[in-house]
Amino acid sequence: MTRRRAVLCVRVAVLAALVILLELCCRTGIIDPLTVIAPSDMVASMVDLIGSGELNESIASTFSTIALAFVLAIGLGTLAGALIHRSPRLRDVSDPLLASYYSVPTFIFYPLLVALLGLGKPPLVVLGVLSAAPAVMISTLSGLDSVSSVLIKMARVHRLNRARTLWWIVLPAALPRLFTGFKLALSYALIGVIAGEFILSGTGLGYAISFAYQSFDNRAMYGVMLFVMLVAVTANGILYVWEGRLARRRSAR
Repeated sequence: MTRRRAVLCVRVAVLAALVILLELCCRTGIIDPLTVIAPSDMVASMVDLIGSGELNESIASTFSTIALAFVLAIGLGTLAGALIHRSPRLRDVSDPLLASYYSVPTFIFYPLLVALLGLGKPPLVVLGVLSAAPAVMISTLSGLDSVSSVLIKMARVHRLNRARTLWWIVLPAALPRLFTGFKLALSYALIGVIAGEFILSGTGLGYAISFAYQSFDNRAMYGVMLFVMLVAVTANGILYVWEGRLARRRSAR
Protein backbone atom coordinates (compact mmCIF):
# COMPACT_ATOMS: atom_id res chain seq x y z
CA MET A 1 0.00 0.00 0.00
CA THR A 2 1.38 3.40 -0.97
CA ARG A 3 1.73 6.20 1.54
CA ARG A 4 -0.99 8.20 -0.21
CA ARG A 5 -3.50 5.34 0.09
CA ALA A 6 -2.50 4.68 3.68
CA VAL A 7 -3.21 8.31 4.60
CA LEU A 8 -6.55 8.10 2.80
CA CYS A 9 -7.50 4.93 4.68
CA VAL A 10 -6.63 6.56 8.02
CA ARG A 11 -8.77 9.60 7.18
CA VAL A 12 -11.72 7.42 6.20
CA ALA A 13 -11.36 5.35 9.37
CA VAL A 14 -11.25 8.45 11.59
CA LEU A 15 -14.28 9.95 9.83
CA ALA A 16 -16.22 6.69 10.12
CA ALA A 17 -15.40 6.46 13.82
CA LEU A 18 -16.63 10.02 14.41
CA VAL A 19 -19.87 9.34 12.51
CA ILE A 20 -20.49 6.16 14.53
CA LEU A 21 -19.78 8.05 17.77
CA LEU A 22 -22.24 10.80 16.80
CA GLU A 23 -24.86 8.18 15.91
CA LEU A 24 -24.48 6.50 19.30
CA CYS A 25 -24.64 9.82 21.17
CA CYS A 26 -27.82 10.81 19.33
CA ARG A 27 -29.49 7.41 19.79
CA THR A 28 -28.68 7.20 23.50
CA GLY A 29 -29.93 10.71 24.24
CA ILE A 30 -26.54 12.18 25.14
CA ILE A 31 -27.11 14.75 22.37
CA ASP A 32 -30.55 16.37 22.24
CA PRO A 33 -32.30 15.67 18.87
CA LEU A 34 -33.46 19.30 18.89
CA THR A 35 -29.79 20.22 18.54
CA VAL A 36 -28.39 17.51 16.22
CA ILE A 37 -30.16 14.55 14.64
CA ALA A 38 -28.51 11.17 14.08
CA PRO A 39 -26.38 10.79 10.91
CA SER A 40 -28.66 7.99 9.70
CA ASP A 41 -31.63 10.37 9.94
CA MET A 42 -29.65 12.98 8.00
CA VAL A 43 -29.05 10.47 5.21
CA ALA A 44 -32.70 9.42 5.18
CA SER A 45 -33.82 13.06 5.03
CA MET A 46 -31.40 13.84 2.21
CA VAL A 47 -32.61 10.83 0.18
CA ASP A 48 -36.25 11.79 0.74
CA LEU A 49 -35.69 15.42 -0.29
CA ILE A 50 -33.76 14.53 -3.42
CA GLY A 51 -36.14 11.71 -4.36
CA SER A 52 -39.18 13.94 -4.00
CA GLY A 53 -37.74 16.54 -6.35
CA GLU A 54 -38.23 19.36 -3.85
CA LEU A 55 -34.60 20.45 -4.19
CA ASN A 56 -34.23 20.21 -7.96
CA GLU A 57 -34.66 23.92 -8.60
CA SER A 58 -32.48 24.86 -5.64
CA ILE A 59 -29.74 22.43 -6.67
CA ALA A 60 -29.69 23.76 -10.24
CA SER A 61 -29.63 27.39 -9.05
CA THR A 62 -26.94 26.96 -6.42
CA PHE A 63 -24.49 24.78 -8.29
CA SER A 64 -24.78 26.71 -11.54
CA THR A 65 -23.93 29.86 -9.56
CA ILE A 66 -21.01 28.14 -7.82
CA ALA A 67 -19.69 26.75 -11.13
CA LEU A 68 -19.83 30.17 -12.78
CA ALA A 69 -18.14 31.87 -9.81
CA PHE A 70 -15.47 29.14 -9.71
CA VAL A 71 -14.63 29.42 -13.42
CA LEU A 72 -14.52 33.22 -13.29
CA ALA A 73 -12.36 33.15 -10.15
CA ILE A 74 -9.85 30.80 -11.79
CA GLY A 75 -9.67 32.85 -14.99
CA LEU A 76 -9.53 36.30 -13.37
CA GLY A 77 -7.35 35.18 -10.46
CA THR A 78 -4.78 33.46 -12.67
CA LEU A 79 -4.64 36.41 -15.07
CA ALA A 80 -4.33 38.95 -12.25
CA GLY A 81 -1.64 36.86 -10.53
CA ALA A 82 0.38 36.60 -13.74
CA LEU A 83 0.15 40.37 -14.34
CA ILE A 84 1.16 41.16 -10.77
CA HIS A 85 4.08 38.73 -11.02
CA ARG A 86 5.46 40.59 -14.04
CA SER A 87 5.46 43.98 -12.25
CA PRO A 88 7.70 44.26 -9.14
CA ARG A 89 6.10 47.57 -8.14
CA LEU A 90 2.61 46.16 -8.43
CA ARG A 91 3.77 43.13 -6.45
CA ASP A 92 5.01 45.33 -3.62
CA VAL A 93 1.62 47.04 -3.43
CA SER A 94 -0.54 43.92 -3.77
CA ASP A 95 1.33 41.52 -1.44
CA PRO A 96 0.20 43.13 1.86
CA LEU A 97 -3.34 43.56 0.48
CA LEU A 98 -3.59 39.88 -0.49
CA ALA A 99 -2.07 38.81 2.84
CA SER A 100 -4.76 40.69 4.78
CA TYR A 101 -7.65 40.18 2.34
CA TYR A 102 -9.40 37.38 4.22
CA SER A 103 -9.32 39.32 7.48
CA VAL A 104 -12.27 41.30 6.07
CA PRO A 105 -15.48 39.27 5.54
CA THR A 106 -16.59 39.59 1.92
CA PHE A 107 -20.25 39.36 3.00
CA ILE A 108 -20.15 43.02 4.02
CA PHE A 109 -20.24 43.88 0.30
CA TYR A 110 -23.49 41.99 -0.30
CA PRO A 111 -25.84 44.96 0.37
CA LEU A 112 -23.76 47.07 -2.02
CA LEU A 113 -23.84 44.32 -4.65
CA VAL A 114 -27.61 44.00 -4.30
CA ALA A 115 -27.97 47.79 -4.72
CA LEU A 116 -25.77 47.74 -7.84
CA LEU A 117 -26.85 44.45 -9.45
CA GLY A 118 -30.25 43.77 -7.93
CA LEU A 119 -31.50 40.53 -6.42
CA GLY A 120 -30.87 37.20 -8.10
CA LYS A 121 -27.80 35.41 -9.37
CA PRO A 122 -25.42 38.29 -10.34
CA PRO A 123 -24.58 39.49 -6.79
CA LEU A 124 -24.11 35.88 -5.67
CA VAL A 125 -21.69 35.22 -8.54
CA VAL A 126 -19.72 38.37 -7.73
CA LEU A 127 -19.65 37.43 -4.06
CA GLY A 128 -18.34 33.97 -4.96
CA VAL A 129 -15.64 35.48 -7.19
CA LEU A 130 -14.62 37.96 -4.49
CA SER A 131 -14.28 35.06 -2.06
CA ALA A 132 -12.35 32.74 -4.38
CA ALA A 133 -10.23 34.86 -6.74
CA PRO A 134 -7.66 36.07 -4.15
CA ALA A 135 -6.79 32.45 -3.28
CA VAL A 136 -6.10 31.79 -6.97
CA MET A 137 -4.01 34.97 -7.21
CA ILE A 138 -1.90 33.96 -4.21
CA SER A 139 -1.35 30.43 -5.54
CA THR A 140 -0.50 31.80 -8.99
CA LEU A 141 2.12 34.12 -7.53
CA SER A 142 3.52 31.29 -5.42
CA GLY A 143 3.56 28.95 -8.41
CA LEU A 144 5.30 31.43 -10.70
CA ASP A 145 7.85 32.18 -7.98
CA SER A 146 8.65 28.45 -7.79
CA VAL A 147 9.58 28.21 -11.48
CA SER A 148 13.34 27.78 -11.69
CA SER A 149 15.27 30.41 -13.62
CA VAL A 150 17.17 27.54 -15.25
CA LEU A 151 13.98 26.45 -16.99
CA ILE A 152 13.41 29.97 -18.32
CA LYS A 153 16.99 30.12 -19.61
CA MET A 154 16.52 26.74 -21.27
CA ALA A 155 13.43 28.08 -23.03
CA ARG A 156 15.45 31.04 -24.31
CA VAL A 157 18.22 28.73 -25.53
CA HIS A 158 15.64 26.77 -27.52
CA ARG A 159 14.19 30.08 -28.77
CA LEU A 160 10.70 29.43 -27.52
CA ASN A 161 8.29 32.34 -27.77
CA ARG A 162 6.33 33.57 -24.74
CA ALA A 163 3.26 31.47 -25.49
CA ARG A 164 5.23 28.23 -25.82
CA THR A 165 7.36 29.06 -22.79
CA LEU A 166 4.19 29.59 -20.77
CA TRP A 167 2.53 26.40 -22.04
CA TRP A 168 5.50 24.01 -22.04
CA ILE A 169 7.68 25.36 -19.22
CA VAL A 170 5.98 27.74 -16.80
CA LEU A 171 2.55 26.13 -16.34
CA PRO A 172 3.81 22.54 -15.81
CA ALA A 173 6.35 23.80 -13.25
CA ALA A 174 3.77 25.94 -11.40
CA LEU A 175 0.91 23.44 -11.65
CA PRO A 176 1.18 21.95 -8.12
CA ARG A 177 0.81 25.39 -6.53
CA LEU A 178 -1.93 26.36 -8.98
CA PHE A 179 -3.99 23.30 -8.08
CA THR A 180 -3.79 24.25 -4.41
CA GLY A 181 -5.37 27.56 -5.34
CA PHE A 182 -8.03 25.85 -7.46
CA LYS A 183 -9.07 23.62 -4.57
CA LEU A 184 -9.26 26.59 -2.22
CA ALA A 185 -11.19 28.56 -4.84
CA LEU A 186 -13.83 25.84 -5.07
CA SER A 187 -14.29 25.87 -1.30
CA TYR A 188 -14.42 29.67 -1.07
CA ALA A 189 -16.82 29.96 -4.02
CA LEU A 190 -19.14 27.42 -2.39
CA ILE A 191 -18.98 29.21 0.96
CA GLY A 192 -19.57 32.61 -0.62
CA VAL A 193 -22.58 31.53 -2.68
CA ILE A 194 -24.23 29.40 0.04
CA ALA A 195 -23.76 32.12 2.65
CA GLY A 196 -25.11 34.73 0.25
CA GLU A 197 -28.21 32.63 -0.36
CA PHE A 198 -28.55 32.10 3.38
CA ILE A 199 -28.46 35.82 4.12
CA LEU A 200 -30.48 37.38 1.31
CA SER A 201 -31.97 35.15 -1.35
CA GLY A 202 -35.26 33.52 -2.20
CA THR A 203 -33.84 30.46 -3.97
CA GLY A 204 -30.98 28.00 -3.68
CA LEU A 205 -29.75 25.51 -1.13
CA GLY A 206 -28.59 28.25 1.24
CA TYR A 207 -32.14 29.63 1.31
CA ALA A 208 -33.49 26.09 1.85
CA ILE A 209 -31.22 25.65 4.87
CA SER A 210 -32.21 29.06 6.24
CA PHE A 211 -35.93 28.41 5.74
CA ALA A 212 -35.72 25.00 7.45
CA TYR A 213 -33.78 26.55 10.35
CA GLN A 214 -36.35 29.31 10.85
CA SER A 215 -39.14 26.73 10.63
CA PHE A 216 -37.44 24.51 13.27
CA ASP A 217 -37.34 21.69 10.71
CA ASN A 218 -34.10 20.05 11.83
CA ARG A 219 -34.59 17.00 9.64
CA ALA A 220 -34.80 19.01 6.41
CA MET A 221 -32.04 21.40 7.50
CA TYR A 222 -29.52 18.65 8.23
CA GLY A 223 -30.54 16.74 5.09
CA VAL A 224 -29.75 19.73 2.86
CA MET A 225 -26.56 20.47 4.80
CA LEU A 226 -25.39 16.88 4.36
CA PHE A 227 -26.07 17.04 0.62
CA VAL A 228 -24.07 20.26 0.22
CA MET A 229 -21.20 18.80 2.25
CA LEU A 230 -21.10 15.58 0.23
CA VAL A 231 -21.08 17.47 -3.08
CA ALA A 232 -18.28 19.74 -1.85
CA VAL A 233 -16.18 16.81 -0.63
CA THR A 234 -16.75 14.93 -3.90
CA ALA A 235 -15.75 17.93 -6.02
CA ASN A 236 -12.60 18.48 -3.98
CA GLY A 237 -11.86 14.76 -4.20
CA ILE A 238 -12.07 14.92 -8.00
CA LEU A 239 -9.60 17.82 -8.05
CA TYR A 240 -7.36 15.91 -5.63
CA VAL A 241 -7.33 12.81 -7.87
CA TRP A 242 -6.75 14.91 -10.98
CA GLU A 243 -3.87 16.70 -9.28
CA GLY A 244 -2.30 13.36 -8.35
CA ARG A 245 -2.56 12.03 -11.90
CA LEU A 246 -0.97 15.15 -13.36
CA ALA A 247 1.83 14.94 -10.80
CA ARG A 248 2.50 11.29 -11.70
CA ARG A 249 2.57 12.11 -15.41
CA ARG A 250 4.97 14.94 -14.74
CA SER A 251 7.32 12.77 -12.68
CA ALA A 252 7.21 10.01 -15.31
CA ARG A 253 8.55 12.30 -18.02
